[in-house]
Amino acid sequence: MIIYVLSLMLAIIWAAITGSATIHNLVFGFVLSAAALWIVRDEMSAAGYLLRIGRILSLLLLFFKELALSAWKVAVLVTRRDMDLKPGIFAFPLTVDRDFEITLLANLITLTPGTMSVDVSQDRKFLYVHAIDCSDVEATKREIAEGFERKIMEAFR
Repeated sequence: MIIYVLSLMLAIIWAAITGSATIHNLVFGFVLSAAALWIVRDEMSAAGYLLRIGRILSLLLLFFKELALSAWKVAVLVTRRDMDLKPGIFAFPLTVDRDFEITLLANLITLTPGTMSVDVSQDRKFLYVHAIDCSDVEATKREIAEGFERKIMEAFR
């Protein structure tokens, strides 16, 4: 049933993109979307599809939480008189191995204040991250691994 609804929604999107809402174009969009969904049927079951959406939303909520927390931490750090910072670059060992997952992780790290992805090693085993405060690198690595990286693997595998 969800595949039928999804095909119908994709047919409507097809009509909007093509700019033609004729019955022939809607039917063509429906057949095209049904064929595309049939091709990826093993990857997408109705239960799996809804579960994946929930996991992606969970990753999004984690990002917004981390965004707010890190913005607060950076604001507190830069308003101190002594500003005892230890900036540096550390190598984060990657568990994710797909290009999309590595790119998403690097972008999420860069978008949170106080950290920035610098580079990925040639063998794609390490992500080099610059942090505004590297006083406890192991804790930062653990937060990334148990936060963003774990949620990415849950959502996209």
